Amino acid sequence: MSASSEQPWCKICGVTNPQDVEAAVAAGVDALGFNFYSASARYLAAEAATGLCRVASSADPSVERIGLFVDASEEQVREVMRTVDLTMLQFNGDETPDYCEQFELPYIKVLGVNAETDFGAFEADFVGAWALLLDTHDPLLRGGTGRRFDWNLWPSTSTSRLILAGGLDSHNVAEAVHQIQPFGVDVAGGVESGTKGVKDHSKIRTFIEAAKHG
Repeated sequence: MSASSEQPWCKICGVTNPQDVEAAVAAGVDALGFNFYSASARYLAAEAATGLCRVASSADPSVERIGLFVDASEEQVREVMRTVDLTMLQFNGDETPDYCEQFELPYIKVLGVNAETDFGAFEADFVGAWALLLDTHDPLLRGGTGRRFDWNLWPSTSTSRLILAGGLDSHNVAEAVHQIQPFGVDVAGGVESGTKGVKDHSKIRTFIEAAKHG
């Protein structure tokens, strides 16, 4: 599914404080990502995420509040869902379709892309996903690499909602949208101040402006 005829969906991932949430919403973000992967530098405890989701929903209830997990147990996910007002889930690990669909929330499934990637098989497996997010392949980091993959590998004939991630920033996102025409774009490090999890508000504004208006 292409976003060529309309503005791309924009997600700011790895937000960790209320000021960044408010800045992203004010800039016109479509979704915020809250990271519940304990090995990540952008990890959030459920208690902190509860407050951030409250800030986001008060500022603009239409902004998606997405919980990011990597090979978490079912109980871990459900425990977060009990306390954090999420509208969507994102799975960055080796989760199966049955696993992803059991939580009865829309979900995004992440695929690490390299030259050996079999996108067709992945898309067929996760036909129930709300969207598929294509990021740079890294089995250790599971996203958040800050590196872009070869955009020539983009599956341009796909009919799914496809979200581009990996090494995006305000300097290259307009090029990416023009070249690839993804449904959406996702950024974490490309709008940070230099400290992981702390966003630069001017970078947020320029990223979303570049993504949506070129």
